[in-house]
Parts: sequence; structure tokens; C-alpha cells
Amino acid sequence: MPSKTKLPAPSLAKPVTRRKTTAPSIKSSTAATGLTPADYLKKILTARVYDVAIESALEPAKNLSLRLKNTVLLKREDQQPVFSFKLRGAYNKMAHLSPAQLKKGVICASAGNHAQGVAMSAQKLGTHAVVVMPTTTPQVKVDAVKGWGGKAVEVVLHGESYSDAYQHAMLLEKKGGLSFVHPFDDPDVIAGQGTIAMEILRQLQSLGSTRLDAVFVAIGGGGLISGVANYIKAVRPEIKVIGVQMNDSNAMMQSIDAGKRVALADVGLFSDGTAVKLVGEETYRINQDLVDGYISVDTDAVCAAIKDVFVDTRSIVEPSGALAVAAIKKYVAEHKTKGETYAAILCGANMNFDRLRFVAERAGVGEEREALFAVTIPEERGSFRRFCELIGQLPGGPRSVTEFNYRISDSAKAHVFVGLSTFTKGESAKIATNFSRHGFDTLDLTHDELAKEHVRHMVGGHSQLSKDERLLRFVFPERPGALLKFLSAMQPGWNISLFHYRNQGADYGRTLVGLQVPKNDKAAFKSFLDNVGYPHVEETDNPVYRLFLKS
Repeated sequence: MPSKTKLPAPSLAKPVTRRKTTAPSIKSSTAATGLTPADYLKKILTARVYDVAIESALEPAKNLSLRLKNTVLLKREDQQPVFSFKLRGAYNKMAHLSPAQLKKGVICASAGNHAQGVAMSAQKLGTHAVVVMPTTTPQVKVDAVKGWGGKAVEVVLHGESYSDAYQHAMLLEKKGGLSFVHPFDDPDVIAGQGTIAMEILRQLQSLGSTRLDAVFVAIGGGGLISGVANYIKAVRPEIKVIGVQMNDSNAMMQSIDAGKRVALADVGLFSDGTAVKLVGEETYRINQDLVDGYISVDTDAVCAAIKDVFVDTRSIVEPSGALAVAAIKKYVAEHKTKGETYAAILCGANMNFDRLRFVAERAGVGEEREALFAVTIPEERGSFRRFCELIGQLPGGPRSVTEFNYRISDSAKAHVFVGLSTFTKGESAKIATNFSRHGFDTLDLTHDELAKEHVRHMVGGHSQLSKDERLLRFVFPERPGALLKFLSAMQPGWNISLFHYRNQGADYGRTLVGLQVPKNDKAAFKSFLDNVGYPHVEETDNPVYRLFLKS
């Protein structure tokens, strides 16, 4: 096993050693193989990907590198024909099937990039492909799969989730004698993805340098990082391989910490390309052996990273495609590194255009170019003007007001929801202290999800009738009947006292709901939340709620 370099950052998992622990109660389509990096090196060197994939560019991110004082290289997998790296693994798997297997056809379960890779590969290889997708899949994705595969592809819509689609695909596989093309937990798929690392190391020389300190790789099921880690640890073991996950979809990180595969009950859907509840057996084994550490990032950081990529490339990647860039920024900020070289794999660009509004809104907060505050202003002559003057006199220079919402509270005070441009990270706390010192009670809301997702769009909603109100943020699936299911599960004696929904161009919606629930219904309310099955966070005790919405 190659030697490893320790990562000193507290946010990174310690280097892991191979463990014998497994999770036998969790079934997978591929048992752990025991293949070594040398075995995978041979498979990667002989992988058949270039019939359909291109050798994507490795480009310096000039603006980001200058800002971070380190060289950041972008591996442009967003430029593949299907705008994602997934084509490599899908085609390599299918190209290694026997003529008899190709004659019978292949099957996969996916609602995104893997499905498009399988569809294009099926057309190239002249085989029939069945692609099972959830009924909730947006029509634009269904059309994209049909477009790449043409008559070679049959799309089957089944179930409400990927898990439902996967189980149905397993039944169809046996019934039709089809070959299953797994999205990540298959050695041939892993080897196909590993060709990205092979290209990176070769392309370094054309950039005039062979230095590479670390490669940052997004993790969903683990196929991409498994291929990358196997190649790098076989050829250049001194290079760190760092996995990146969303903080609300970190199945691999939790599994490594637990010493066995952990199945998540729910995953965040913003980065839908990495929203995997259970990693593979083989990918888990490889990560235990070869990955040096992990970093988790949040939605705001990813939105800011999407903007960073756009500034340097004028291209828009999807959230999962920006995870690696977000992680590099976090790594540099924690370690204060200078002069190092990092590679970020931009793994996909299948972005729904309607989501850009949300991304642009949150990017400013993610890169801390915008700060949000709740400010209490005395209801007295001249106080409003005095506060506005104070904004113009903040240390560091003039600030742009990005948002300003005012609502009178009572005869003694009023509350203001205000957004201000900032110059440096961590500045919001200093601004809040400055306001408070001048007599304006201030809450820093820059990192408050309730404020960012909902309250900034609905300031001024006090009600004297909201007795026993409980406030919750929900993630509703974007499908017919989602709200009806929610309402039907409620007890007749409960009343909806507040409802705020924002469409974000995704296959889910963020919803804020106020429910009047009598105190003696506490147990019934918990049962309701468990049974309805929508991810949620209770915000009843959030001070933003008390300032702007609660009576």
C-alpha cells in the first residue's frame, strides 16, 4: 500500500488505514474486489473511453489562483459531450461486455449524468439500453437521455426516488437477461473514471511544471475518487487525494468515521449529482485504503465556487461540479498555504437554468461578499436617518446596500432586515458589533438558513392570531400531490398559520410552514413529521422568527 502524507487541517479526516470491517447487512451489486492500485493501474491504462470521451483540458484558474496565492488547475470534465465525466465509466463498462451481452442489452438506474452516459454509449456500441428513472425526474432530463441514445434507449419511469428506480431496474435486469451498468460500484466504471487522473499527470508537463500537491474530488457514490486515487497512488503517491462532500450528503465521510458503510436516512438535494445515501462496497474499500482526507462544504460555499469558475472560464458548472473548487478555498483559508498547486475536477455542468437565480443570490453570502443583519431601531425621530448614516461611516469604506426591508414593530421600536456588501471574510461580525455599539441591537444573519431562504423575502408578517405556532423549514419534492400528502397527514385540529414557498429550478422546493399545534399534541406532531417523510428543520426558537414573523 502506498505511503500517505498526513493532513493537519482539523476539518479533514485523519489518513485512513485499510480496515476489515464491512456492513454485510447492506447489499450491493458489486462485492469488494480486493484489487490493488497496481491492478487498477493496468485497468486504467487499458480503459476504452476515447471512442466517446475527449481528453478534457487542464486549465489554470488565473483569477482564483491570484486571489488564493496558490495555483489552482481546473480539470474541465464539464466539456465532455454529455457535460459530465460519467461517460468515461459507463462506456468502459459497456465496451468490456461480450458480444452476447451487448446483443441482449444493458440497463441502468439514474436520473442524471450517468443515464446520459449510458445512453450515448449504447448508441455508439449498437446495443439496446433500458434507463430506469424516477417518475419525479424533470422532463428536461428525460428528453436529454432520449436525445443521446435515440432509438437505442428505452426510458422507463418508475417510483418516486432513485432507490425505487434502482430496485425496479434490478427486477428488469433478471427478467430480460440484461447487463447492469452501475453508476459507481464497478471496477470497470472506476477504471474509466481513473483515466481523468492519468490525463492530469500527463498534462502537468505541458503546463511547464510537474508539481501537484493535491487533487480535490467530489464524492457521491465514490466511483470518481476511487479511480483517481488508484491511479495517483500507483504513480505519484506523494500527491494527496482529498474527497469533498456536501455537509448534508456525506455518506462516505460518515462511513469512514464509523468503520463501515452507513446508509443515510436523507440527503440534501442541492448538489443532486452527489446526493447518494449509500456508497458502494468497492468504493468504500478503496477510500479506506487510499484517500488522504475529506472536506465538507455547504450550499453557500458551492454557490460561490460556481461563480469563481464562471469568472475564470465563462462556463457554468452544476453544484457537484463546483465542490472541488469550494474545498480548495476552504483548505487554503484554514492552512494559510502559499505557492502550492491544487487540481479541482469540474465533474459536471448539467445545470438547470432556473436554478441560477438561487445560485446568484447565495454566491455573495458564500464568498462573504454580502452580510445580512436584523437591526432593531428605536421608533423615535431621526433614528432611521442616524442608522443610514452609520452604514456610510463603517470602517473600511463605503458599502453597497444589497437589501433593505423595514417593518414597524410597536410604538417603541422597528426591525430592519438589511444586506450590505463586504470586503473581507469574517467582516459581518465586526459590522454587527459596530451597530450595537452605536445603540442599534443587531443580529448577524449571514449564516442563518431561515433568514437567507425565506425571511428576507417575507419580512413584516406579524400576526396576533398565531397562538401555539411552530415554524418548520421543509424540503418538498417537486411533484404533483406533494402538498396534498402533507396536508392529508395533518390532524384536523391543526391550522396552517404561515406558508412560504420558493421554486429554485430544481426537482425539490424549499418551504417554510407555520403550524398551530396544541401543546398536548406534541407526540402526535412528532409522529406526523416522521410519517410525512420530508426533510425538515424546526425554527420555532430562531430569533429571526421572533423579530420579523412572530406576534
